[in-house]
Amino acid sequence: MTFALHLIYWAAGFIVLAEALNKLERTAPCRRGLAWRVRTTEWLKAIAWMLLAVGGAGALASPLLPNAAPSPQDVCIVLGFAVLIVRTRVKEG
Repeated sequence: MTFALHLIYWAAGFIVLAEALNKLERTAPCRRGLAWRVRTTEWLKAIAWMLLAVGGAGALASPLLPNAAPSPQDVCIVLGFAVLIVRTRVKEG
């Protein structure tokens, strides 16, 4: 069970990290000509994707760290984000 949990956590972390980096590349909160509301929204989006990227990177690094076994709660959170990302990609077709 522990190996399966680690594998699911690692794979979900990979998906989350890949999508977060992809979204961060397209986020531009410092772009000229943005209204304050749009700029605030862009900054919030960039912060959220940065935090998800850090979380995904942590999930990828966890097998390399001693005593870094993910809890079922951690796995569920990262897996939930990964499922939402995959669902959105499938929906986009």
